[in-house]
Amino acid sequence: MMQQSYPIGVPGQIWNSQHKKQWFEQQTIKRSYKQEVLGKIAGLHSLFEVIQYGALPYDTDKYPVFILKSSNWQLDRPVILITGGVHGYETSGVQGALRFAETVASKYVQQVNFLIAPCLSPWGYETINRWNPDAIDPNRSFYANSPAAEPRLLMEYLQSLNIELTAHFDLHETTDTDNSEFGPALAARDGVENEEWEIPDGFYTVGNNQNPQPEFQQAVIAAVEKVTHIAPADKWGKIIGTPQEQKGVINYDMAKLGLCGGFSNATYVTTTEVYPDSPSANDEICIQAQVAAITGGLDYILA
Repeated sequence: MMQQSYPIGVPGQIWNSQHKKQWFEQQTIKRSYKQEVLGKIAGLHSLFEVIQYGALPYDTDKYPVFILKSSNWQLDRPVILITGGVHGYETSGVQGALRFAETVASKYVQQVNFLIAPCLSPWGYETINRWNPDAIDPNRSFYANSPAAEPRLLMEYLQSLNIELTAHFDLHETTDTDNSEFGPALAARDGVENEEWEIPDGFYTVGNNQNPQPEFQQAVIAAVEKVTHIAPADKWGKIIGTPQEQKGVINYDMAKLGLCGGFSNATYVTTTEVYPDSPSANDEICIQAQVAAITGGLDYILA
């Protein structure tokens, strides 16, 4: 645990609206949602119905949000939700969801119904940010009357379908910037002391401690291990400060924390975490690991 200064705000004091405005004005566009995400979604019409379920209020023309819905939807099939880009800076979550839709989903479309929302936070994707423009973390905001448009739009759309989810794969990354930028920013925003955790070198999953499904998590880990290495626990037997339940698996109370993985009553839920900054990984390996996580979990469910 350590105190780290941050250039915005007063240490020990919660940010006011002026501090949040100052933070927002420092953000810049670094990549294109239109080219890197929407361009790929446009090529998936043969397998999926491409549905715009809303648009982010910061710029409704620039930031429409889409979900891919199985075009051969059958009411008697399990419904599988895949979400990426809840944290926009976590690139392989977005690109992993798209890669799965492009290359592997066709193997399963006769057995399950898919709902794939590849990029919930397009502004965050473009600015490489954890937060939205209001300095709110979308992945702590999955609850009723959410102040964040990113989770609210998705939850409203899914509620309108009146369906039950069998499984939810929420694709994330843990990066070195969690300690260098996003952790210090969070501590400054909330007026608390910054805590740093040892960033795990490798892939791990987060299950829901209200419904952990350890065998399902194990199947995900086993599939990913064929692609990349699994994160070891630290010397205290923890991963990011949380006790390891089994190899590469920790559990959170997802609903209590407002996490994306906790908003539904899906039977099988996992949040994937890859480490793109590892010397043993690269962007392509991280994308492949996300795809492997989905396929490993699906094969377990269907078996």
